[in-house]
Amino acid sequence: MNVIGTANKYDAIVIGSGISGGWAAKELTEKGMQTLVLEAGQTIVPERDYVEHVPVWDVKFRGLRDRKYEEVYQPIQRHIGDEWNSKFFVNDLENPYTTPPDQPYLFLRGRHVGGRSIMWGRQSYRWGDVNFESNADDGHGSDWPIRYKDIEPWYDYVENFIGVSGQTEGLPQLPDGKFLPPMEMNCAEIAVKEAMKEKFPDRCLTIGRTAILTVPHNGRGACHYCGPCSRGCITRSYFSSLNSTLPAAEATGKMTLRPFSVVHSLVFDSATRRITGVRVIDAQTKETMEFHAKVVFLNASTLESARILLNSATTEFPNGLANSSGELGHNLMDHIMHGGASGIIPGHEDRVQLGNRPNGIYVPRFRNMHDKHPDFVRGYGFQGGGGREDWRRGTDMAGFGADFKHQLRNPGPWRFTFAGFGECLPNHDNHMELNKDKVDAWGIPTIKVSHKWRENELAMVKDMQVTGAEMLQASGAKDIQLFSVPSLPGEGIHEMGSARMGNDPKTSVLNAHNQAHDIANLFVTDGSFMVSSACQNPSLTYMAMTARACDYAVNQMKNGEL
Repeated sequence: MNVIGTANKYDAIVIGSGISGGWAAKELTEKGMQTLVLEAGQTIVPERDYVEHVPVWDVKFRGLRDRKYEEVYQPIQRHIGDEWNSKFFVNDLENPYTTPPDQPYLFLRGRHVGGRSIMWGRQSYRWGDVNFESNADDGHGSDWPIRYKDIEPWYDYVENFIGVSGQTEGLPQLPDGKFLPPMEMNCAEIAVKEAMKEKFPDRCLTIGRTAILTVPHNGRGACHYCGPCSRGCITRSYFSSLNSTLPAAEATGKMTLRPFSVVHSLVFDSATRRITGVRVIDAQTKETMEFHAKVVFLNASTLESARILLNSATTEFPNGLANSSGELGHNLMDHIMHGGASGIIPGHEDRVQLGNRPNGIYVPRFRNMHDKHPDFVRGYGFQGGGGREDWRRGTDMAGFGADFKHQLRNPGPWRFTFAGFGECLPNHDNHMELNKDKVDAWGIPTIKVSHKWRENELAMVKDMQVTGAEMLQASGAKDIQLFSVPSLPGEGIHEMGSARMGNDPKTSVLNAHNQAHDIANLFVTDGSFMVSSACQNPSLTYMAMTARACDYAVNQMKNGEL
């Protein structure tokens, strides 16, 4: 992939090369625009950097990671990943951030070509009207400026390109998509599904809808169920911008990709009230430079995009570029997790599951759909699944010697887990701001994040264990174990909402097309634009909204509006 460009004038600049940035690059180049893609980190070469098939005995620390290195350089990032893929997560010394003492926040991030699309969980769910209408219905946050019908054709468009396997279910809260054949559920999952259908007809258990190919699609091969997707996928069977949208953009001959390009700020022309360029610091040489374009797509990720805009303050926008509303950096959301239950599913001892299916089950939201829960608004979904316990169950078993080891050579019982993902209400007080007293390795002010769970989210976590347990009990499960210790904000890695959309420029940063109210040639299409969080994984919505915004922007340019 060509990553060197010397010209500094382009039709468009895309900041970030992850899930949404890759889509912006693809759409803008395919529509004829010379496009510069700026990525803060290094290039990833699959043949060199993907290590999904390297066995545990061939890695230096046998899968346990370098604890001394982690303590110094990755005290935050070590909360996720493993020894194989720790290189995909940032150096925390170079990329610090701060939080109030009583509000811990996990900012888990990768700076490299492809961004977190290399490590993401690939769960791909549409939103329904219940999600786009919820703010207006219950008064939390501001109303979305769009509805499902506005984004439905773009969901179709994105799914047809990336390939999403799944099962149609006909649910209004989880609209069906353009699916490839679904992955199969195992016997324990089928048993729980059938019990739920009988005892809880308002609850549906389906196979996860995932951006992993079950058949060859768009020149990419089908998944072969090797399992460790977060270490990379040399067959390109799961969607990432590195293996899908960026190659499509490159094929047009109109993309210039520049890695090691840390964006400092945007250049604003007060006379035309337009962005004219992007200030960049070379990550390796620390050299500063500017690149210029007619339109800018900001896709650096929710916190980083807001940070760039806050650091681009001008006399016209003293509180951050495009921030006349005062909402920039506010209304942060994530999904609250770690509520649910697990249990042993009796029987099926004559069956084992072959391969490592890179997918689980999904239970769409059922709370506050047909009745009103007394303790909280909105709802949550469940992910999880069933599987036979393996030798690792020995860590909690009594035993010693040869007989004990031989016992662990045989698979254990089938265990099923319901793990909840709950909606976070938008709240102005959940916010981030610049910390000018602490800079990163490139001298740029860092961020301070203030985000905490409130009564509504915490009530959901408690309810997750109740409903998870009752569904397992209805399935005949034994040894049911409950859990309800809330995840930390940020731990879901679904941060969103720092530059929300809206019809009113006084209360929102972006309009219905992801275009800044204050600056017509600035578009933000990563998680920043989200007005509510729903309980579904958000990446499919980011992709669809990015494609939609690119179509709008190019049409505006052709019509002389930009």
